[in-house]
Amino acid sequence: MSRFVPVDRQTDYLLPPSVEDWLPEGHLARFVVEVIEQMDLSELSGAYAGRGMAAHHPEVLLGLLVYGYATG
Repeated sequence: MSRFVPVDRQTDYLLPPSVEDWLPEGHLARFVVEVIEQMDLSELSGAYAGRGMAAHHPEVLLGLLVYGYATG
């Protein structure tokens, strides 16, 4: 069982219907997600001590960090 909050980018919402509908094809955020999904983040995941509430997965946090740096 994972110690992280599950990552589900396909989840439908009431408004808007899907996160996929927010971003046009070729958007930088889509590129960042694709690249990070191909990375081996086992070192980051393994370093998590598992204390307190469920944490967000390092894949999500790294994506936010990279996208933030890329967009200034």
